[in-house]
Amino acid sequence: MAVQKSRRTPSTRGMRRSHDRLKKPAVSVEPTTGETHRRHHVSPDGYYRGKRVIETTDETSE
Repeated sequence: MAVQKSRRTPSTRGMRRSHDRLKKPAVSVEPTTGETHRRHHVSPDGYYRGKRVIETTDETSE
């Protein structure tokens, strides 16, 4: 069984864990509507890269 030779310091532990934090998702602005949305995802209005790709329920009922 493997046994460590010496104890890891809190500094070394922190350096190892420095990349484990959660990062905020990348956000972009839709050029047509100005809506903020996640990168490479359809905006809530149904636009993707300036083009209408999904008809939302708000506009189909009108």
